[in-house]
Amino acid sequence: MASEKHEWSGWRTAAERALYGAGGFFRRPEGPAGHFRTSVHASPLFARAVAELLCRVDEALGHPAEVALVDLGAGRGELLTRVLALAPGLPHGLGGRLRPYAVERAARPAGLDGRIGWLDAPPEGCAGLLFANEWLDNVPVDVAETDADGVPRRVEVDLASLDGTERLGDPVDGADAAWLARWWPLAGAEPGLRAEIGHPREAAWARAVGSLRAGLAVAVDYAHERATRPPFGTLTGFREGREVRPVPDGSCDLTAHVAMDACAAVMDAPGAATDAPGAATDASAGARDAPAGAGGPGAGLLTQREALRALGLDARRPPLALASTDPTAYVRALSAAGEAAELTDPAGLGAFTWLLHPVNLPHDVLRP
Repeated sequence: MASEKHEWSGWRTAAERALYGAGGFFRRPEGPAGHFRTSVHASPLFARAVAELLCRVDEALGHPAEVALVDLGAGRGELLTRVLALAPGLPHGLGGRLRPYAVERAARPAGLDGRIGWLDAPPEGCAGLLFANEWLDNVPVDVAETDADGVPRRVEVDLASLDGTERLGDPVDGADAAWLARWWPLAGAEPGLRAEIGHPREAAWARAVGSLRAGLAVAVDYAHERATRPPFGTLTGFREGREVRPVPDGSCDLTAHVAMDACAAVMDAPGAATDAPGAATDASAGARDAPAGAGGPGAGLLTQREALRALGLDARRPPLALASTDPTAYVRALSAAGEAAELTDPAGLGAFTWLLHPVNLPHDVLRP
C-alpha cells in the first residue's frame, strides 16, 4: 500500500500561496466582499469619515496641486468609489486635485471608475493619505507553538491535506525568535500556547509608510498589544460570512489579528522592519527604514470608536420631535445613527485599532 503523501510548509509560505498565488483567495472574481464585511461595506459613513480625514491632511499640507488617496488592500475599489462620489463637495477644490490609487494584487475589476489608478504596490513619493483597512491581518506570518518542554516550535501545515492538518517543526530561531522574545514571549510557557510571528507585517507597514513623501498613513485592523496577547493565537479562516477552519487551499480567507504595538514601534527603531534573511517573497518584501519625518504629532494607536468620533461621526439618535416636524428627515437621521452605532460599537467594529503614522505633517490632524 502506498504511503500517504504530505507536503509540509510553514504557515507564512502556505498562506502567501493560498491568498495571493494563482487562483488564490484574493484573486477570486467575487472579491473579499463575497466572504466578509468590513467597515467599508457596513456603511457609507465610513467613506465620509475617510474623506473628512483626507480633507484635514490636505489642509495640513497646504492644499498641494495633487493629493493622493492610497487605498492599500483595496478589495474591488469600494472605498475609493464612495469617496469619489463625495469629491464634488470637498472643500478647496480637493475633488479636482485628488489622485486615487487602489493597491491590490487581484486584477482590476471591470467597470471601475477610470480615475482610480490600479497598482500592485503603493505609488512612491506621494503626498496625501494612505489608508489600509483590514490589510495587515492578511500579510502572511508564521505560527509558533510551545512543545511539551516549553520550546517554541514552528507550526507546519500539510498542503496536501483537505483539513489543514498541522504538526510541530523545528524550534524557532533567528529573527523569528528575537521577535517573539520582544513582542510575544513563549519560551518556557506551558505546552500548546501559540503566537503569530509578526515581523513581516512590520516590514510591510514600514514599506507602506515609506512610500509617502508627506501626509498620513493609517492602518485599521483587529489587533492586540503585548499585555493582552491571545494565548492560543488568532489564525482562522472565513468563507461566505462564516468563520471556518484555516485551510490553505485558496477557498477561504486566512487571517490573524495584528500585533499593532509592534507595527507602531517600527517608526521608533530604524532597521527594525528589516525582514528575516531568506524569507519568502511576499507583501512584506522590499521593506526599508522609516522615512525622514515619520512619526511626530498625532502618531500612535486609538480605537476606531475614538477615531470616528474625532472625525465627526455621531451615533446619537435624532430628537423625537423631528419625527413630527419632518418625518422623512427623522427616518434618515435615525438610519444614519444606527449605522454610526455599528461602526463605533465597542464590542464590534468600534474596537478595531487605528495606527496613525504622520509623515512630515506639522500637527495632529485627527485631534486638532
